[in-house]
Amino acid sequence: MSGGGPISQDWEPVVIRKKAPNAAAKKDEKAVNAARRSGAEIETIKKSTAGTNKAASSSTSLNTRKLDEETENLAHDRVPTELKKAIMQGRTDKKLTQSQLAQLINEKPQIIQEYESGKAIPNQQIIGKLERALGVKLRGKK
Repeated sequence: MSGGGPISQDWEPVVIRKKAPNAAAKKDEKAVNAARRSGAEIETIKKSTAGTNKAASSSTSLNTRKLDEETENLAHDRVPTELKKAIMQGRTDKKLTQSQLAQLINEKPQIIQEYESGKAIPNQQIIGKLERALGVKLRGKK
């Protein structure tokens, strides 16, 4: 040690405190009772949708009324008969099963079955894959 004078340490006290209570702790029953005992002000607010399973922005009554007033019978487009027959013909010409065709276009066999039975909702991407796999033009005929 090289120094000329007496060694002194200048220590400052370190104070460790707990964090202020967060929102969840403030709502804690013990904290509320302690605040009541100490005479602090406690504000209670009733939320309008508290305890219900409704979203704050749902306006079901308007949507329900619109649906009730709707008289038109709406349905999804289904696969036309010509398309069903063209897919079946192309598949049988290539001697493929529905499963094999589905595997060729990376889709589930159920999708091919739905297209051939006419239950599927037409998807242009799937129709395009079918055209490439079968080598048959399926779109544009009307």
